[in-house]
Amino acid sequence: MAQTFRDPQGGGSLIVAWQAKAQPVLVVGGGAVAAGRVFNALEADAQVTVVAPELCAELSYRAQQQQIVWHAREFQDGDLDAASLVLTAISDARESRRIAQLCRARRIPVNAADINDLCDFWFMSTHRDHAVQVAVSTNSKAPRLANRIRRLIAAALPRGTGLAVEQIGRLRRRIREADPRPENSRRRMAWLTQLCDYWPIEQLARLDADNIDSLLDAYVHEHDPQTVRIAGSIGSPAASSGVPSPGPPSPEPSGPGPSGSGPSSPPPAAGRLVLVGAGVGDPELLTVRALRALEAADIVLADKLIPEPVLGVVKCEVYTARKFPGAAAEAQDDLYRRALAELARGRTVVRLKQGDPFVYGRGGEEVLYFRRHGIEPEVVPGLSSAISGPGLCGIPVTHRGVADQVLVLSGANRNGDLPSVPEFVPTRTLVILMSVARLERIVELLRARQFPPTLPVAIVERAGCPDQRTVRASLATIVDVVARVGHNAPGLIVAGHAVNVLSDAAIQDRYLDPSTLGLHSAE
Repeated sequence: MAQTFRDPQGGGSLIVAWQAKAQPVLVVGGGAVAAGRVFNALEADAQVTVVAPELCAELSYRAQQQQIVWHAREFQDGDLDAASLVLTAISDARESRRIAQLCRARRIPVNAADINDLCDFWFMSTHRDHAVQVAVSTNSKAPRLANRIRRLIAAALPRGTGLAVEQIGRLRRRIREADPRPENSRRRMAWLTQLCDYWPIEQLARLDADNIDSLLDAYVHEHDPQTVRIAGSIGSPAASSGVPSPGPPSPEPSGPGPSGSGPSSPPPAAGRLVLVGAGVGDPELLTVRALRALEAADIVLADKLIPEPVLGVVKCEVYTARKFPGAAAEAQDDLYRRALAELARGRTVVRLKQGDPFVYGRGGEEVLYFRRHGIEPEVVPGLSSAISGPGLCGIPVTHRGVADQVLVLSGANRNGDLPSVPEFVPTRTLVILMSVARLERIVELLRARQFPPTLPVAIVERAGCPDQRTVRASLATIVDVVARVGHNAPGLIVAGHAVNVLSDAAIQDRYLDPSTLGLHSAE
């Protein structure tokens, strides 16, 4: 039987990566579309000339920066003499067609914006990350949909994909310099293929100069890249990527490389770290993803203020941070040490933080800390008390005609300073977290910033918990009211006209603790 091959589908474009470095590209037009074309050409290191009577702001900037050559006039036929590629972006369709015909006669590739039948090629929807370029074409059928497809592809790429490519490029050059013999090209390719196929992209992105030295040493000594350990990593690359271990390596000499990384038995499997926002105090308000992370955890490292109802859904070991005034840094370091130790054992660690980890929760600091140790945490957002807390207590932070903006501040800044509060805006709701213990000083600060004494203020306590409570008053009276009824931490301050927008009699019975009824300010 005769061998068969797949039939071409037809109707597509010939997709190539055009090498335009130092090539003369002519752009006709000076508007926003022309600016986009110019940017694409500059990204490819082309030498760009723009012909247009006037330039938009972006092209004016590029001319001033000498990124382009600008001829301040209409197109002239002689402009094609030095061009290897022509891009037209003008509103005169007849002139665009004439320019395209001139280009065809001279065999110069041309693209005319919005006139597909004049184009030798089209611009695709592209994603750029260092050396990585992803392009999507719908062959002029649905350009808008191409943008959506491109965004979906870009979102699916692992973090650090472009940087990983850059680092592999550096390692590839080093290997070719160390072993330039043509007869070893297949060995070089096979070794790098194993590295690219088995190492997680996130870990490749974190390679530094010492790591590249270690990998080069592994190549020179013919070590399997799947068994190489690099500084700052926990576990083998294969384990952390979910790729099955290839089995124990064959016996080899044990001389270390430049960074102390020599051949050894495969390291223990790496654990998994998930940074989870616990939201407000109600476990029913945990996200589905947060619940799944807690169910899969081997140990949960929890903040001190995580409410008991939320901890009640945890079925594994819980280790609680012992954060007290003056000892927060020590407690944080203790959590870091415990997390690293558990991850080295191959366990799934959930770092459970109140609210949303990235809203005054030090979540970003923790991500950076663990990255320095070769670990990329998965982040699960949570409901922030800054927005959801007032909402649970009948305070919408925005309300049409009353509040059209929200400002969230912390009352406990890193050095113990008071927050920086801007001038009063009548339509702004101010939410200050971690601040009730400094209520008197906060009120003085607001009065100094021209906040009116009659402005409604609420203290929202333990939002989402069975004992949640709201204390309402005015800026002038809130300190005295809290002194009378006391305070149950944790709580936050809400100031603005939205505080009382729903506080009619029906709402009072639902959202106000009986001890505070009658104490809130009337508008």
